[in-house]
Order: sequence, then structure tokens, then C-alpha cells
Amino acid sequence: ELIKPDAVIHCGAWTAVDDAEDEQNREKVKRINETGTENIAQACKKIDCKMIYISTDYVFSGQGDKPWQPDCKDYSPLNVYGQSKLDGEKAVTRNLDKYFIVRIAWVFGQNGKNFIKTMLSLADKGYKELKVVDDQIGTPTYTYDLARLLVDMVESEKYGYYHATNEGGYISWADFAEEIFAQAGKNVKVNRVTTQQYGLSKAKRPFNSRLDKSKLVENGFTPLPDWKDALQRFLQTFLNQRR
Repeated sequence: ELIKPDAVIHCGAWTAVDDAEDEQNREKVKRINETGTENIAQACKKIDCKMIYISTDYVFSGQGDKPWQPDCKDYSPLNVYGQSKLDGEKAVTRNLDKYFIVRIAWVFGQNGKNFIKTMLSLADKGYKELKVVDDQIGTPTYTYDLARLLVDMVESEKYGYYHATNEGGYISWADFAEEIFAQAGKNVKVNRVTTQQYGLSKAKRPFNSRLDKSKLVENGFTPLPDWKDALQRFLQTFLNQRR
């Protein structure tokens, strides 16, 4: 009420998907992803400001091979994290009219942990071969590109649900890994395996993370650039910082 912002972009979340499955963490996950989101939505309602809520493909079942539509209500989260983010979405929609719910997937950026940094770290440790799953399909999202879109959104009144991963088609994690090593000049062989063969995860992962982004163009927003281009720009900055 003191600052009276025109818009709030809510990116905060519990995102440790496997840890969310632990019984001792579940109440904390709920407080952060649902209750915390409801508190922000109610604060936005008080001062009549717009809200952007960053959500995830994990609100869907992850089954099939058709891209999920942004306005699809066929929710069926596979895990605790997905359910908590869906509950966060519902907290936004029951409190506000001026909202953007923006679902993303396979996020990477200069800050924090991500798949690209993990792959490069393993390559730097001398690994010449790595097992990477090839039956989970989606598209990466570069935070830098996403941020530019979010600014465009808050300057509009085209409220609703959106999907906002990078362009360039749908790929597997194995495809992504191969492109990372190719662009970074790392000689690492990617051995493709199924999710079942890979094992390890406590939380179930979606096989189908394809998100249909056509609503962005329909509402006059510029789509995010090709994911290979995004990867190239990310690596240029990231590798320069390490020198």
C-alpha cells in the first residue's frame, strides 16, 4: 500500500521437485507455493494492481503427445510440486481479474542451478559419456527472454493464461544435452535412456511438457526466440564470466 506498484511479478516458489515429496517438507511447500501466492494476490487486489504468476507445465498430467493449451483445464499434477503450483494458480484466479498466469518449462538463466550448468560441470569433471533421458519432451525457457515478454505483458491488459517457452520445436533432454556440448565445444557422448532406465527421481516427471504458445501471437506478443539461439547467448555470457 505504501509503494502502490502497477504490477507484481511473482516468481518466488519452492522448486525442489524431489524434496517436495518428503513428508516433512509438504506443509512448507504448500505455505510457499499456495498460501504465499494467495497473500500476494490479496495484496494486489487491495491496491487494484496487475499480477503475473509464473507457473509450470507440471500442473498437467504429462501424458500423451499433444501440446497443452494454455486454457486447458484438464489438470492432473503428477507430484506434490505440480499440485502446489496448481493451487497457486487457483489462488490467483479466485482473488483477481487482472492476472497473467504464465507457464514455463525447463528453465535456465545465469543465476541459480540449471540443466546446462550441470552438463557443463560434468564435462569439466572429465566425464566422456553421460546418460540422459530421451522420452521426456518439451522446450527450454531462457529467463532473459522470458523477462522481456513479462514486461510487455504488464504493459497490456490482455489477461489470462499463457505458455511461454522458447521457440524452435519440441526436444528431449538428450537433444538438449547434445546441443549444449556441441555449442560449448565439449567432447561428451550422450547415451540416450528412458526415464525408467535412468531411475533416481523421487517425484514423477512429465513425459509430455509440450506447451502450445500460439496464444502469445494471437494477443500481439512477440514469441521468445529459438532455444538454440537462447542457448548460444546464455553460453556466451556464462562462459565469459568463468574466464
